[in-house]
Amino acid sequence: MKILEKQSVANRVILYEIIAFASIILLVWLDEVMDIPALFLGAVPTPINWRESLFESVFIVLIGAVIIHFTHGLLKRMKYLEGILPVCASCKKIRDEQDHWHPIESYVRERSDVEFSHGICPECAEKLYPEFNPYEKEEGS
Repeated sequence: MKILEKQSVANRVILYEIIAFASIILLVWLDEVMDIPALFLGAVPTPINWRESLFESVFIVLIGAVIIHFTHGLLKRMKYLEGILPVCASCKKIRDEQDHWHPIESYVRERSDVEFSHGICPECAEKLYPEFNPYEKEEGS
């Protein structure tokens, strides 16, 4: 359903961010070990500086953690905002993403595993069927 699709998209966004930061760390270490500027651009070779690479890696991990944390928060906020349904004040139909209006039963049924059964509440029973109201309290009881 659409809920699973949206959760899958959110998980993929976080996964792509993790892959991106891991790739940056890998590039930092490859540059330090292989000396990429000296290898491909003919620059003066430099010795391996483990402390610098470690510092850069820790810094990238910290920045990545902060960014992933904020992304997760934004995705949760989006999920909350998407959870607000525009409902007609009169007929109670729900407007979808394409601005089409659907009865609540079909809207919910299409987006979840919910099935509906119908009944009538006491207020509506009294209003619509006062002579047949099964909820009506018997006098003298």
